[in-house]
Amino acid sequence: MRAAGFTVTVTETDALDRVRQQAGVPDSMAGCHTGFIGPYVIEGHVPAAAVARLLSAPDNWAGIAVPGMPLGSPGMEVPDQAPETYQIWSWRRSGPPARFAMARGSALLPG
Repeated sequence: MRAAGFTVTVTETDALDRVRQQAGVPDSMAGCHTGFIGPYVIEGHVPAAAVARLLSAPDNWAGIAVPGMPLGSPGMEVPDQAPETYQIWSWRRSGPPARFAMARGSALLPG
């Protein structure tokens, strides 16, 4: 995120489940870390390009997430391993999650 120009402040916690719950992250969207930018929650290994897209086209989203730890997603790169294609999800304060974007590695895919 820093390399993409975002200012990052890290706060270590042993209460990540509580942080997620208070932020309204759906259980099915849980990743390994939770971030905040403006009014939005960023959950898991979300590419910086997806965060930039979220900020450039505001909607009434509560947040975006990459559940789990897809191979090749930001922070999950493995030398000599091709990155997985994975979904980035969005959610609102009410209603089910919806697909926000597709990505491979740290790159968003068209469509």
